[in-house]
Amino acid sequence: MRLSPRTTQEIDSPMGATYALLADRAGERALLDLAQAAPQYPPPPEVIEHITKVAREANSAAYVPSPGLPRLREAFAADLSQAYRSVIGADQMVVTAGCNQAFCLVAQALTEPGDEVIEALPYYFNYDMWLRMNGVVPRYLEPGPDLVPTPAAAEALITPRTRAIVLVSPGNPSGVTIPPHVLAGFAAVAARHDIALIVDETYRSFRDTEGPAHDLFADPDWARTVVSLHSFSKDLAIPGYRVGAVVASPEVNREVMKLLDCVAICAPRIGQEAAWAGLTAAQQWRRARAAEVAEKRRWLETAMAERPGGFEILAVGGFFAWMRHPFTQRPTDEVTRELITRYDTVVIPGTAFLRDDRQMFRVSVGNLDQAGIADFAERLRLMGKDFQ
Repeated sequence: MRLSPRTTQEIDSPMGATYALLADRAGERALLDLAQAAPQYPPPPEVIEHITKVAREANSAAYVPSPGLPRLREAFAADLSQAYRSVIGADQMVVTAGCNQAFCLVAQALTEPGDEVIEALPYYFNYDMWLRMNGVVPRYLEPGPDLVPTPAAAEALITPRTRAIVLVSPGNPSGVTIPPHVLAGFAAVAARHDIALIVDETYRSFRDTEGPAHDLFADPDWARTVVSLHSFSKDLAIPGYRVGAVVASPEVNREVMKLLDCVAICAPRIGQEAAWAGLTAAQQWRRARAAEVAEKRRWLETAMAERPGGFEILAVGGFFAWMRHPFTQRPTDEVTRELITRYDTVVIPGTAFLRDDRQMFRVSVGNLDQAGIADFAERLRLMGKDFQ
């Protein structure tokens, strides 16, 4: 049969390609898996207790209403209202099967083939894949010297075909948190050109401050421009339960629900029950896990302070560190292959998040303890020495 050229030409899963290399590794050391940004600890006890109880109830596996479980939407609206110090209603959100699905449904609702979407570099690879597979043309927004994109640079990329600007904050892969005043500038640009500002806030709980991530919801007209995407995977250690959310206008949410009905009917009930239990009974647990990840970021920065092997951190935040290797004459894909096969260390090459090679790679900081981080730095030091 004939497959669509949009999915077969130069569009592959970076995660799958990276993990496929494990078959070729030497296996001389314990594997350090710094690729997947999944929590290495179980969900809160309150979540486990609740979903165990729900699983035994009659109709526990039934469909839920298209926008999501009412009590989950109410709990999440209260959580967001407190976090952003603005009133956000349960009727302004749709629960989805993870944040990836949230983005795909929103992008499908806003675009058609030939349209353009501005993506801040480095982009999250699944979003870029989805746009290109659907015939949408990405326009890439270069970051500033501090890796924070600027509204002025985004405005310079807007054309009559532009439908949205996509930001991820804290960044995946960069970890960079976009300051509230910069996000406000992006919202102003989007409103001026009547396009959407899509902000993926998956890692909002893992910022270095407990203050609001932005003030966008304080604008009574925010829904005309802003689409906020969320995930419970990292907050509650439930990535496999697939539960996220779209926070947007009634018009956007109506189209999202049409598309959701076609691809999943609704987000899995067990994930929604887990998210509700976490939001209502595990707030202290959430804060403790975020503090642990912050401590791991500090450990990594300390371990990398002297640039072992010539490797250096350019940014760290949320779940990630964005790092540069020292081998200017070697392709990054080759360097990360060597890290996997010779040094038993799995990272994602920066070429998964960029359209060119800038000597970068992504490290998931949440996957190691302090001893593992020290071991990682030592392996980089050894690789730098071996390839001098």
